[in-house]
Amino acid sequence: MTITLVIVNKIAGYKTLKLKQEIYICIYKMAEEQFIVSARKYRPSTWESVVGQSNITDTLQHAIDTGHLASAYLFCGPRGVGKTTCARIFAKTINEQEGGELEEDFSFNVFELDAASNNSVDDIRSITDQVRIPPQVGKYKVYIIDEVHMLSQAAFNAFLKTLEEPPPHAIFILATTEKHKIIPTILSRCQVYDFNRITIKDIASHLSWIAGEEKIKAETDALHVIAEKADGALRDALSIFDQIVSYCDDNITYEAVIKNLNILDYEYYFKLTDALLSNKIHEGLLVFDEILDNGFDGHNFIVGLGSHFRNLLVCKDAITLRLLEVGDNIKLKYKEQSAKATAHFLVDALKITGEADVHFKAAKNKRLHVELAIMKLSSLTAIEGQKKK
Repeated sequence: MTITLVIVNKIAGYKTLKLKQEIYICIYKMAEEQFIVSARKYRPSTWESVVGQSNITDTLQHAIDTGHLASAYLFCGPRGVGKTTCARIFAKTINEQEGGELEEDFSFNVFELDAASNNSVDDIRSITDQVRIPPQVGKYKVYIIDEVHMLSQAAFNAFLKTLEEPPPHAIFILATTEKHKIIPTILSRCQVYDFNRITIKDIASHLSWIAGEEKIKAETDALHVIAEKADGALRDALSIFDQIVSYCDDNITYEAVIKNLNILDYEYYFKLTDALLSNKIHEGLLVFDEILDNGFDGHNFIVGLGSHFRNLLVCKDAITLRLLEVGDNIKLKYKEQSAKATAHFLVDALKITGEADVHFKAAKNKRLHVELAIMKLSSLTAIEGQKKK
């Protein structure tokens, strides 16, 4: 930005004042319209805006309200579920005072350290030296150490004494994706909070809200596919969402999502299952050939087919229907097809796809391996008919 203004001064220095002002306005407009990724733009700043971790946020909020604050916390769980976000909200909230203190007043009370790149003894000693100094504003100094499992053994040992007996104004928040790598002596000194993977329903709902804020039309089925692809990580879902928006502008459709993310369409599985239920081996083989021609991997196909049979089995009973995490339109298709298949067929089909998945890597002719599984699946209905006779 500074370099641009210098260039403008050089170019427009001998021009009229009006022209220079117009150029400045254009530059500032460009700066204001700079794209910000959704993961940063919509990062939660309050407990209420955190997605899918209500049990943890309620506990932390109650601890702050009642003044029952521990000296050390450990936030552990998968990537992208809100560990660092909750740590920042916690650090901000405990220093807020009645009377409308500005948030910037407490920015110097929060210290963040990335243990992945600062994992030596010297890095930890610099923190232990800072801990002794009380805060100038506010009541607490908060130290957030991300990826704490990356600390060396010597750094852990140097950190132990400070973590056990910190001064009353210091609070440590450790975050990690690999809890099993934290030594027991550290774990015993912390209150441990396990963050869960965020459900597909919660992710899809949050994406729908963001789409509304950005004036983007989005199909429910498309958002469910993005949420499923994210595998419980909201940050991954937001990254995929931005990718899809770049691809299809302001109208996110189911077809655009599966094409951009190279995901097998549900229609392939519905079409193949209809052929299997009708004992049409040749149709099943042709569907698999079409899938291979479209560039999809045989292993991913057999895993997806197993998930399809699982979803059909879930639809057989109203009690387990809530376990089906797909869009409303696709849910109707699952209900219709599950009525055609018997529970016995689906259980046997799951066994066959499970065995094909386990032995796929060992198979020399992988295409034939999957085709044999399809032949076995299409023979299940014929075997059931013979048993009935």
